[in-house]
Amino acid sequence: MADAAALQPSVSAPLSAPSPVTLPVLPSNLPLERVPLPSHGGQVRAVMVHFPTAPQPYYDLSTGISPYPYPLRMPEVSVLARLPEEEEEADLQAAAAFAYGLTHPDMVVAGAGSQSLIALLPRLLPAQRVCLLGPTYSGHAQAWYLQGVPVQQVTDPSALEHAAEQPGTVCVVCNPNNPDGRLIASEWMHRLADRCAEHGSFLVVDEAFADFEQESIAPLLPHPALGVLRSFGKTYGLPGVRLGFLLANPERAAQARALLGSWSVGSLALAAGRQALRDTAWLHTARAQARAAHTRLTTLLDAAGLPHTGQVSLFTLVLHQLAPALWQHFCTYGLVTRIFAEQPGRLRVGLPASEAAWARLETALQAWTALHAGGAP
Repeated sequence: MADAAALQPSVSAPLSAPSPVTLPVLPSNLPLERVPLPSHGGQVRAVMVHFPTAPQPYYDLSTGISPYPYPLRMPEVSVLARLPEEEEEADLQAAAAFAYGLTHPDMVVAGAGSQSLIALLPRLLPAQRVCLLGPTYSGHAQAWYLQGVPVQQVTDPSALEHAAEQPGTVCVVCNPNNPDGRLIASEWMHRLADRCAEHGSFLVVDEAFADFEQESIAPLLPHPALGVLRSFGKTYGLPGVRLGFLLANPERAAQARALLGSWSVGSLALAAGRQALRDTAWLHTARAQARAAHTRLTTLLDAAGLPHTGQVSLFTLVLHQLAPALWQHFCTYGLVTRIFAEQPGRLRVGLPASEAAWARLETALQAWTALHAGGAP
């Protein structure tokens, strides 16, 4: 298993609903304001309203979305003036099955982004409890919490293995993980899925960032105790299309499609998915670009003396006790990164999409280094 030893010791704690959080004032050479923290990535306008003197345009480095948008051929307006055809929906399922290494398209469920499918899971999977391998993407805990299902978080994979032995448990793993970029080998995930099947539990693996890392458990399907989530928008740089997939055995996939109802994916998303998911040459190129850009990003962070972690190409996680101050510093330069209310020592930084954005980031990092020369690490 990759990086298991780097994980923290096992802890277990119930999760509750998130509450509004305001940035704490920490010791710094910067004048810190009390700025409301965003609840997720994006929300650039809402963030930057608190930094009216920042240079424009603003650059969003907060989401981990690929900065290399797929060159989509837009459908004719006439396509958008009618309801999607069944054959178009079937062709999207076939394209996704091809892209994700499945043997049949009946294991594919398409939805309006993977977030909509995360929200569907509590209706699809009977669960007495949920166990998350964290810290991880908060949307999973929120979905189950809203349905009244007890949610527990562990930080040690062995604790998740133990949880899988309790019948009625839904185990959730983001792989690669968000926000720390941890990547776990598919062999260990396979063993965990088998353990879930043996004990009447179920494994959900969120592979939102897996396309660029090539570490997927999806080809294990149709496994009876496994569901896999995949994101289209993050990989293909088109989050506004709102397209994502749940991959599961045919019976469970059919149940999920029934719960979603007719026309769960719009015509624009159908057109985008059918084009992009079969374009292996484009994906190969984008993957290489992302890896090169990630190396460029970590080199800049190293030069600024900022510790970071992660194995994911599309972002890296800065580990620093002044992360909130760094977040505000970036904002003053028109750069929006991702700060975490419950993890104030962490800051996720995505890949700039242009040379102008790279130059702005380098300038901001040089200014940070000058302000904090000889300061706390």
